[in-house]
Amino acid sequence: MAQPEGVAAREVALDGARRKIVQVAAAAATGVALALACLALDVFPKLACAVLDAGCPTERAPAGALPQVTRLTAVQVAQSGAYVALGDSYSSGEGVYDLDKEPVNDGADRCHRATGSYVPLVAETYRFGGGTAFYACSGATTRQILTGQHGQPPQITRVSGDASLVTLSIGGNDAGFSKVLTGCIVKLPWSSACVDQDAAVNRRIDELRTSLLKVLRELRVRAPQARVVVLGYPRPFPADPVASVDNLSVADQRWLNGVTRRLNDTVGSVVAEFDRAIAAFGAPGSAEYVDAYEAFTGHEVGQPQPFLNGLAMDMEELKVNARSYHPTGDGYRRFAELITGQIARGPGRPMNNFHLTTTPSSPRP
Repeated sequence: MAQPEGVAAREVALDGARRKIVQVAAAAATGVALALACLALDVFPKLACAVLDAGCPTERAPAGALPQVTRLTAVQVAQSGAYVALGDSYSSGEGVYDLDKEPVNDGADRCHRATGSYVPLVAETYRFGGGTAFYACSGATTRQILTGQHGQPPQITRVSGDASLVTLSIGGNDAGFSKVLTGCIVKLPWSSACVDQDAAVNRRIDELRTSLLKVLRELRVRAPQARVVVLGYPRPFPADPVASVDNLSVADQRWLNGVTRRLNDTVGSVVAEFDRAIAAFGAPGSAEYVDAYEAFTGHEVGQPQPFLNGLAMDMEELKVNARSYHPTGDGYRRFAELITGQIARGPGRPMNNFHLTTTPSSPRP
């Protein structure tokens, strides 16, 4: 029996409403299930981080991260290990040794190592991670750096792989400077005996190239990471002398200044060539030269406030005191300024010493 038209329309509407309720309920159930699944899968925090820039996790180093490589500065290289001071009387402190009440360490009395040398001043200016070792020895030649003096172990054996800075002055005794100076002083006033030594001195200075290179190579083998700083010698007399000093004529003084210049140029060129080889291979460490030729300008022998001792005689023993023509306390303080300045400046090129650091990865939650 057919239903009235109004009744049929109401039933259709009710059926539609029931289906809508069922669909909403199904959607809600599905939504709850998806929400639970997303929470379990940590999707919502990731979506919030990507869309809202909120709830983003703190950055963590990935597991197995590569170490970070940092190039050290020249100062960092110098301070990273031990400071070892080698060399001859210009490093040992011969010029002020008589002022010391007691030797600075074993064998210092034979080598005339003095607390007034530039070495303790450098050690006070910079803190070295491996401490300071002071073994310069008066009278040392390049050969004796490698073989030893006065029954003491060779200076070179004091250098090991933990050395980060090595300083030395060397070459003056190879050139026979003490004997040359003595020959210039102990002569008749009108004699040319001083400048007559020129050919022999030049030969010895030329021979110094090979022996100095041996020292640099051995230092390199023992301390491949270290900065090696070689200190030159100061000009002993004014650039333009005007009067005789210690029986040295104006011509004698000019010649001795010239010998010092040739010696410094030779040492400096060997050191520079050695450093170029280090840099060419991208190797760590360095070889650096500090030219001290003009360092005592205005304070040479014969000047009112000299940084070098003049001729000193032991009248009781009638012999020349070893401090003659060696730096005074002011001279060694000037040397310390040169060395500390070089430590700060570096070799004039980037160092190839690197530090590796590994950032530990955080454990996953």
